[in-house]
Amino acid sequence: MNYGIVAKVLGDLLRLEAASMLPSLFIALYYQQHDTTAFFWSIAITGGIGWLLSRFSPGSQKIRAHEGLAIVACGWLLVSLFGALPFILSDSVPTIADAIFETVSGFTTTGATALKDVEVLPRGIVFWRSFTHWMGGMGILVFTVALLPTLGVGGFQLYKAETTGPVAGKITPRIKDTAKVLYVTYSIITLVQVVLLCLGGMSLFDSLVHTFGSVGTGGFSSRNKSMGAFNSIYLQLVVGVFMVICGANFSLYVDAARGKWKQLINNEEFRLYLGIITVATVLIGLNIAGAYEHFGLALKDAFFQVGSIITTTGYSTVDFDLWPAFSKGILVLLMLIGGSAGSTAGGIKVIRVLSLSKLIKREVAKIFHPRAYVPVKVDKKVVSDDTLISITSFLVLYLLLLTLGTIVISLEGVDLETALTSVITTLSNVGPGLRLVGPAQNFSFYSSASKLLFSLFMLMGRLELFTMVALLSPRDWRQTTV
Repeated sequence: MNYGIVAKVLGDLLRLEAASMLPSLFIALYYQQHDTTAFFWSIAITGGIGWLLSRFSPGSQKIRAHEGLAIVACGWLLVSLFGALPFILSDSVPTIADAIFETVSGFTTTGATALKDVEVLPRGIVFWRSFTHWMGGMGILVFTVALLPTLGVGGFQLYKAETTGPVAGKITPRIKDTAKVLYVTYSIITLVQVVLLCLGGMSLFDSLVHTFGSVGTGGFSSRNKSMGAFNSIYLQLVVGVFMVICGANFSLYVDAARGKWKQLINNEEFRLYLGIITVATVLIGLNIAGAYEHFGLALKDAFFQVGSIITTTGYSTVDFDLWPAFSKGILVLLMLIGGSAGSTAGGIKVIRVLSLSKLIKREVAKIFHPRAYVPVKVDKKVVSDDTLISITSFLVLYLLLLTLGTIVISLEGVDLETALTSVITTLSNVGPGLRLVGPAQNFSFYSSASKLLFSLFMLMGRLELFTMVALLSPRDWRQTTV
């Protein structure tokens, strides 16, 4: 293990985090609120420790699989811990566990909150809380790879460990250029949404907060009623559309910008993703239509909530926990599925659902033709057996964690629906669940131990489970790999 390069990259990461707190400090100074001192010391502490770590001599600049996993796993833990400093130093949260929960929820773009009233928070804290979504959406280490030239040699190990989906693909030959292209695309989409929200009458501050939440598919809002506080069909549709846009694979937009529109249109995962959204919206719209004056309004709320849940954003325009069981059942299924690979969304991912469905189809075909070679193909490309094994292993591990987590959380004395959706919504990085953690509720009633467990689930979900599990495998860490 090259501890020097691990320490150096982690130090650089903390320095970038300190720099990312500067906009929140400026907002705190502008509004002259009590969080100014908290951000000053948070920046000083985070930047100072980052500077000390970055002084380590890396020896070799090459980052192998061991170093890559260590940097990603430890990086997310460190960023979450130091990112909690503004919450703690400003007394914006009751306990340290709440601060960690809120910060992890922000960086992992989960959007679950332990705060009962966000509207009383200082503006700088509200901005930082949502800006963590934007940083974590595309990946804090991908951001680091894009900015730091020293990671050109081993940046792919970081990119691979942090990218969502079963396979990490490069848009350009150099991973540094891939990271830059992704962040440029990410930034353009962010800017467009901010402008559209401002044109709809939303303030610049609220536009930034809700853009960070929807582009990063996180869901933190500056209002207690989330997007339901804005009684504007235009604003709700803008946020709804951008959530859906950012729940798809960003590399497809890069291809489209280069004139390769067929790659976007013909992509099987993208088509299935839109198909699921369309079918779920229509079914829920029909199911809840009786509670609305017009079917169009029912369809609007159905589309918003379907888009919010499948992209694991978590914004709400209504309390969907009051919807019929049929509609809530569909939403729970969408929580499990999640968005596309290569997006800012969480969940199992549409590409895994697509691959597993084709694997099942193949096994059925082999019953009738046991000697036939029936490859599993996605986008006319054969999916390797190693990838299929990885997908199956991911699903098994996800269901195992979901089952064990639900059993452990049930010790809190909550009902099964609350316990189950609490684990689903944190493991899939969704945000709201049902019953006691529904869109009109929060996680504040849980004990500190449960909040820390949920924080671990959120990190595991964001890093695709295996990265965090690998961190807990000391026998494998003692082995050397190239």
